[in-house]
Order: sequence, then structure tokens, then C-alpha cells
Amino acid sequence: MKRCLGLSLASLVLLVTSAALGATEQPVRSDTQAELENFVIQDCGSCHGLSLKGGLGPPLRPENLKNLPEGAIAAIIREGVPGTAMPPWKPLLAPADIQWISHQLKTGALISP
Repeated sequence: MKRCLGLSLASLVLLVTSAALGATEQPVRSDTQAELENFVIQDCGSCHGLSLKGGLGPPLRPENLKNLPEGAIAAIIREGVPGTAMPPWKPLLAPADIQWISHQLKTGALISP
């Protein structure tokens, strides 16, 4: 994924830096994890495909995210991507939730076999 979701290198560096500065290591409760898993499949899946193979938005599978660190994925989720359909989710998701989702996407933990 050479375009990095349409972000310029400078934008990506800014997003990763802000992600590192704002990162939290708070654990996500198990009941919240189930809600977040549903959120990813339903809400993210509405644009990225229910199997996260892509659609209006790009695929969100580990092989497609391999060049993006978790912090960059978190920054994209948190801030959105200006000029695209990707909204900022920071008004609706806590920082720990965004970190959890980023980790799940990076590892492929939410993909059904």
C-alpha cells in the first residue's frame, strides 16, 4: 500500500508523532472488547467490507497494514483522513479503544477464518 491511504509523508509523520504522544496503555474491559469487535465489523465494515477486504475504503487486513505501525493506524482512526470518507472517530471512541482496535487490525485478530 504505497499511498498510505492518501496521506503525504509529512502528514503520516505528524499522525504517528501525535499518536505516540497521546498513546495510552489502559486495558480495555472484556465487555467493551465485544462491543468494539462489533463496532469494527459493522461500522468499519460498512466501508471497508464486512470481511475487511475493502470496499469504499481500503482493506484492513494485516497484509494490507504491514507497512503501517499500530500508532499510525490509531492516528488514522482517531483523526480520520481529510478529503476522504474516513471520519475522525475520536468523538466516539476512547483512546484505549482506538489502541485496542489498531492492535486487532494489525494482528488480524478480528478476521474470521
